[in-house]
Amino acid sequence: MLQAAEAAGATIVQSVFHRFSPHGVTGVVVVAESHLSIHTWPEYGYAAVDFFTCGDCRPEAAHEVLEAGMLSRSHAIVKVERGMEPPGPGLRLMEEDGDVGGWRERAL
Repeated sequence: MLQAAEAAGATIVQSVFHRFSPHGVTGVVVVAESHLSIHTWPEYGYAAVDFFTCGDCRPEAAHEVLEAGMLSRSHAIVKVERGMEPPGPGLRLMEEDGDVGGWRERAL
């Protein structure tokens, strides 16, 4: 998570992680731009990760670090635009686009 925050260009303020017995972890990385959090269920091969950022952060870079580090076989990204502007189209699902080797957005 710390490497992911760094890859996103976030300014790390503090972090706390709790390991469960026999396995799993919950953690939060507080960054100047907001926070990143994770909760894992290793028994199901599942992790839920949230990136709440503002400014010039690059959450896609954080995702790439976590995907590689966790040896992820599948993933989904839901992008929610927030801010002071009037609401836009709402939730957006980020999908990997193998044809162009990048990401594309789809409204939910």
